[in-house]
Amino acid sequence: MKFRLSSVFFILAVASNGAFADVALPRINTSNTFNITNSSFGAIGDGVTTNTTPIQLAINAAARGGETNGFSGGVVEIPPGVYLCGPFNMSNSVNLRLDAGAILRMLPLDKYPGGTISPKNFISGSGLHDLAITGSGAIDGQGSPWWPYAKTTRNARRPRMISFSSCERVLIEGVTLSNSPMFHIAISGKTTDVTVQRVTIRANPSTDPVNPSHNTDACDVTGKRILVRDCDISVGDDNYTCGGGTSDVLITNCTYGYGHGVSIGSPTFGGISNLAVVNCTFNNTDQGIRIKSDRGRGGEVQHLSYINLRMTNVGYPILIYCSYMATNRQYRALNDLTPAIAATYPAAKIATRIPLYHDITFSNITATTQPGRRAGLIWGLPELAITNILLDHVNISADKPFGIFDAQDVRLKASRITTPQGVIPIASTNAQITIEPL
Repeated sequence: MKFRLSSVFFILAVASNGAFADVALPRINTSNTFNITNSSFGAIGDGVTTNTTPIQLAINAAARGGETNGFSGGVVEIPPGVYLCGPFNMSNSVNLRLDAGAILRMLPLDKYPGGTISPKNFISGSGLHDLAITGSGAIDGQGSPWWPYAKTTRNARRPRMISFSSCERVLIEGVTLSNSPMFHIAISGKTTDVTVQRVTIRANPSTDPVNPSHNTDACDVTGKRILVRDCDISVGDDNYTCGGGTSDVLITNCTYGYGHGVSIGSPTFGGISNLAVVNCTFNNTDQGIRIKSDRGRGGEVQHLSYINLRMTNVGYPILIYCSYMATNRQYRALNDLTPAIAATYPAAKIATRIPLYHDITFSNITATTQPGRRAGLIWGLPELAITNILLDHVNISADKPFGIFDAQDVRLKASRITTPQGVIPIASTNAQITIEPL
C-alpha cells in the first residue's frame, strides 16, 4: 500500500460520550525512494554480509528527502534478499519498506552488539514523527538462542525488535515479524496515532516442550489513538498489551493463537479508557481477555468493550484481577481460587495507584476452555470492588465455575456458563450479581 496521507484517517472507537476518535497515518513523501543496494549505500542481501551501516545511511538520506506537495522524507526500499543487520535508528518521515522476498535479519546473539549485557533494540526511535514499516517482506529476529536467558541468567538483557517511544503517527503494515529475542513491537511513552494492520507475528509458545520462547510479546502499544486490525498473531507472551496512559483503542478482525491474549497491565497508573476489541478469534491462547494490576501499580481502567469474540480451547476466556503481584501461593493459583480463599485476601487502606476497574462490557462471546480450567474470573479488592460489569449473550463451557469475587453490579444478561453435572456455574463472594434470563 502506497500512501501520502495527511488527511486520511481510520475511524477508531466509540468513546463513552458517543464521539469518535481518529487515527492519523504518517505523512511521508513517497516520491523519494532510496534502495539500500544502490551504490550510494552498498547493502548486499546474501545472508552473510552485515548491512547495518548501509541501512542507516539510507534512512539518514531518506530523512533529508526533499519536499513534494507538502510531504517530506522518503522511502527506504529493501529489495528481495536476506540482509543481516545490527541495531539502527529510524528518523522523521521515513518509510522502511520491505519488498516481497526481502528478509531483514537481526544479527545472531554471538555477533549482536552488546550481547546479553547491553544490547540496543533492533529498530529504534524516540520523540519522532511520521514513521512507517511496510511491505510484504519479513523481519527475522533469530531469537531462539536468546530465549533461555530469560530464566537461566539473572539480569541478562535482550533486544526488542521494534521499539518506539513518544512518537507521532506510526504505521506498521503488511510485514511478517518472527522470533524476536524479546518483544516484537514495543511502543510506549506519550505516543499518539499508531496503526498496526495486516501484520503476521510468530514465535514459539511459552509452553513449547522443546524450545519455548519467553516474553516474545507481539504488540505492546501504550498511547492514545491506536488501531490494531487484521493481524495474525501467535507468540510466547501477550498477543496485545498496554499500560497506563492509554486511551481510544480499537482492536478488530485479529486472529490470535498461542500467547497470553489481549491484556491490560500490569502497570495501569495513568489510566486506560475507551478500548474496544471487536470481531476477533482466540485459539489455544492462555487467556482471551486479561486485565491485571495490583496495589501500587494500579489506576482507573474504564469504558472497555469486548464484542463478537470467538474463543476455542483457551485457558481463561475472561480474567480480571487486582492481585497480580501476590506472593502467597493460594492467591496466585487462580484456577483453584475458591470463594473461601478469596474471602481471606487481606484488605488494605485505599491509597494512590490502586486498581479501579469499572464500566466493562462483554457482548456476544462464545468460548470453550482447556480441560480442567475455570470459565473465568472477576476478582477485585476487598477495599475496592470492581463495578458495573455486563456479560451480554456470553456463553462459556468449562470444567470449573466462573469466579466473581469482590465485585459489585455484575449483570449476566442472556448468558450461560456451562459446567459438568454437579459443578456450579458461578462461584462468588462479596459480590452483587444480577442474572437476567435467556
